[in-house]
Order: sequence, then C-alpha cells, then structure tokens
Amino acid sequence: MGRSPSCDENSLKKGPWIPEEDQKLVDYIQKHGHGSWRALPKLAGLNRCGKSCRLRWTNYLRPDIKRGKFSQEEEQTILNLHSVLGNKWSAIASHLPGRTDNEIKNFGTPI
Repeated sequence: MGRSPSCDENSLKKGPWIPEEDQKLVDYIQKHGHGSWRALPKLAGLNRCGKSCRLRWTNYLRPDIKRGKFSQEEEQTILNLHSVLGNKWSAIASHLPGRTDNEIKNFGTPI
C-alpha cells in the first residue's frame, strides 16, 4: 500500500533553484516560520514540492549554517564520532552546530 505522494509531481518545477525562489522561501519562513512543509510551497507562492523546500532551507538557506572549511577541531570531532557512529551523518551533525549532515557526509566520503 504505502504513503500517498506528498505532491502532484507532474506540475512541479524540478532542477536548480533560482534566486527569486530562494528569496520567496526565505521571506516566507522569516515572516511565518516553516510550520508544515507540505503546505508551505503553495503559501509562499512556490511551484516546488514541500520536501524540496525543506531541503533547500535546511542545507543552503538557514542563516545559522556555517560555510567554508572545517576547523581542525571540527575535523577531529567528525573523525571521532565517525569511528563510534559510522555513517550516521545526522547524528554526527547534531554535535557540530551550524553544520549540515550533507556537508559532513561530503567531508566524510573519503573516510
């Protein structure tokens, strides 16, 4: 049986986000919070799936995301936690404020 699709994928935009879409998403979340990711795209005037909006916000647009190289301390933390937790990138990211699981996974790929 399974879950019903979260959105009608035929009519939604796919592919790279344009700056205007990013701005709509940021403006909406700053004004209203994200609440329900399923409802957000329509409310924000975006022709995207809720999951796409959530991932865009979480991995790229959040104001508290750290950018750039990892510090030596962060690298050591990743290596230590990886030896304990394995490839549980979200669990590792929870110990590094401002870093996303995707960013840590990409750092950890050569591990």
